[in-house]
Amino acid sequence: MAELRKRSGLLGELSAEFAGTMILILFGCGVVAQVAAGGALTDPAGGLGDHDSIAWAWGLGVTLGVYVAARLSGAHLNPAVTLSLAAFKGFPWRKVAPYALAQTAGAFVAALLVRWNYSEALAKADPGHTIKTQTVFSTLPANGNPALPVHEWGAFRDQVIGTAILLLLIMAITDMLNTPPGSNLGPFIIGLVVVAIGMAWGTNAGYAINPARDFGPRLASFLTGYGGAWRDQYGNLYFWVPIIGPLVGGLLGAGLYKAFIGRFLPSAEPEPPGRVPASEA
Repeated sequence: MAELRKRSGLLGELSAEFAGTMILILFGCGVVAQVAAGGALTDPAGGLGDHDSIAWAWGLGVTLGVYVAARLSGAHLNPAVTLSLAAFKGFPWRKVAPYALAQTAGAFVAALLVRWNYSEALAKADPGHTIKTQTVFSTLPANGNPALPVHEWGAFRDQVIGTAILLLLIMAITDMLNTPPGSNLGPFIIGLVVVAIGMAWGTNAGYAINPARDFGPRLASFLTGYGGAWRDQYGNLYFWVPIIGPLVGGLLGAGLYKAFIGRFLPSAEPEPPGRVPASEA
């Protein structure tokens, strides 16, 4: 592994982060486009999918993106993950900004591909490219529904909590001193975490839980006709919420894992991956 890292260097790591995040967004934004645009055209009730299909596709996108990038970069795919690993797991601080830029670039390119591929359906379903289909690319409070009174600070709270859950669980799943999944199942389990967050924490703010996932596609949508991309359905500047909220929440979740679990784990050689340690008599 050390030889591989030496040969690939930072450029290889950034390439992996770009590619892995691109895969994540291709599935994530792609499924929302199918539901929001294609579903609206063929069946107003959502015949091409619903919230559960969106949650599953985002989770599978995470799983597949991690499998793409893990060997070279560790597959952070999320600036909140990168920042938290730098703060609590010894990841080099000098790599935080380059990783975040590569992740955002991968999300941006993937969103452009989704925008291009679904251009006809989006134009038919929403000719003005309004907030009606903005959620294909970026998140909004209450998923853009003005009937549900969630505003910026409620969405900010939601993003802090959701990302804290994500990072606490990522820390637990990847901690070799704990009981990590065996047989290279870690990416699959992390994908299930994202599915669960989507199903349990998706209403208030669309569970961005990832600054790159939101900002990259938001920028892509703005550059391709969505003039209101930076604002929410109330006209307020909103783009900062799914950036700052996840960064704060990630640090909180990783810190909670360290405080409640990590500091109590033995520092000796861990049990084999996937094996539940025998309790001490």
